[in-house]
Amino acid sequence: MADLVVLGFSDKDKAEAVLRLSKELSRQELLDLEDAALAWRTMDEKVHVRQSYSLTGAGAAGGALWGSLFGLLFLMPVFGAAVGAATGAVAGKLSDIGVSDAFIKEVANTLEPGKAAVFALVRHSTPDRVRDALRPFNPTVLRTSLTKDREEELIEALQAK
Repeated sequence: MADLVVLGFSDKDKAEAVLRLSKELSRQELLDLEDAALAWRTMDEKVHVRQSYSLTGAGAAGGALWGSLFGLLFLMPVFGAAVGAATGAVAGKLSDIGVSDAFIKEVANTLEPGKAAVFALVRHSTPDRVRDALRPFNPTVLRTSLTKDREEELIEALQAK
């Protein structure tokens, strides 16, 4: 089961840097994310959300593959691929797996202007190495699905100098 961790940052640039860092940690096999998102509030109080994983694109690719296969059976592979891609894209757009969009918006609405948050659904990690990598960004733990003890441990580890 994946753990949800929402970290707050003083600005969007730091939050974006942490998302880039998460991809590097994934390449090093220190962090395995099921989903991730970035939310920020601009100085004019507008909330913006950017998902890291595009379900629409993945759905379109999968739909095109299956559509092509079915199209080959009926001697219309191009038409099958087009229909499959369109169907897959719609299905991907309507799917809400990973971190709930409603939850992201709910938390993002609590951010102060100029602040940002990173939402991570963590399947597996090497906690000490990930915390050491995050510490320079001075994150604040906003919400987690961790036990109270593990959440307190995370907060203390991120605040250690």
